[in-house]
Amino acid sequence: MVSTKPDDELFGWAIAAVAPGGELVEARGLRDGGSPWLLRVRSGEGERSGVLRLGAAGGHDTHVEAAALDAALAGGIAVPRVLASRLEPDPPLLLIEAVDGSSAIPVDRPTIRLRALGAAAARIHRTSPPAGLPRRTRSIAGVDFDALRRAAPPQPLLQRAEAVAAWGPSTPAPDGFVHGDLWQGNTLWRGDELVSIIDWDCAGHGPAGVDLGSLRCDAAVTFGVDAAADVLDGWQEEAGRAAADVDYWDVVAALATPPDLGWFVDTIRSQRRPDLTRELLVERRDGFLRRALERLGEQPTLAPDAR
Repeated sequence: MVSTKPDDELFGWAIAAVAPGGELVEARGLRDGGSPWLLRVRSGEGERSGVLRLGAAGGHDTHVEAAALDAALAGGIAVPRVLASRLEPDPPLLLIEAVDGSSAIPVDRPTIRLRALGAAAARIHRTSPPAGLPRRTRSIAGVDFDALRRAAPPQPLLQRAEAVAAWGPSTPAPDGFVHGDLWQGNTLWRGDELVSIIDWDCAGHGPAGVDLGSLRCDAAVTFGVDAAADVLDGWQEEAGRAAADVDYWDVVAALATPPDLGWFVDTIRSQRRPDLTRELLVERRDGFLRRALERLGEQPTLAPDAR
C-alpha cells in the first residue's frame, strides 16, 4: 500500500486521461488514506471519476492487473475499464474507471449473491488468460502463509491440513484464468446485482479450485460453514459440470489465511461486519477446514506413494 500522496505530475497524468483540461476536485485514498486513489475531475463536460493505482512500492503488481482487466473485459466479465496505464516508469500507474457499487458484506446469508459469485468464478476460469501471467496454485500468492504458520504457535489442525495439501488434488485439473484473490471485498454490488470484480493484481492461470475454494472459505467465515454450498451451486450451474476436488481446494483456501486470521479480521470488519470477531472468524475457518479434512478422510501420516 502506498500511503504517500501522488505528486502533481502523477495527478496531472491522471487528470489528462480522465478529462483533458479538467480540474481535480477530490483525491481520496481508498485504503487507509493511500493507494488506490479515487479522483474526481471537473471539466466543461461535467464531472468524471477514475481510480488511480500506484504500483511498485506498495507491492501491487500493476502489470498483472492491467493485463488481467483487459482480458476479463474481453471475456465478458464485469470489471472496470482501463482508462490509461503507464507501466514502465517508477512507480507504474494504472487508471481505471470508477464503478458505482458497494463491497459491504451483508449480515444475513445472501444465497443469491453467493451463487452469483460462484457463477462468476466459473466464467472467469473459462476465459482465456493473457499470456505471461504467473501460474497460481492458491489465493494471494504474494503472501508466505507457510512462514506465518511457522512463526506462530503450532496448531494441530493447520499442521494436519498442510500434510493433506501436500498430496495435491486427486484429479489433474486444466488451467484457466483465475482472479487469485476472489472474495466479497473484491466485488461491487447494487442490491443483488454483481456490477464489478476488482483488484486483479493476484490474477494468473491455474486450476478452477483456486477461486472456488477462496470464495467458499470466505462464505464460510462470514456466514457460517453451510454457506459455502451456495458458492458451489452457482459454480456448478454455470460450468455445467461437477467441480473436482472441492474438499482439497477448501483445504488449500483455508491455509491461505493467517493462523489467527491476522489482518483478515480488520479487512472483513471494514466491509461493515463489525460483528465478526477474531474468535468467531477463526472458529468458522477451522470448522470449514475440519469438514473438508473429514470428507477427505485425512491420512496425513501416510507417505504419498502409499495411497
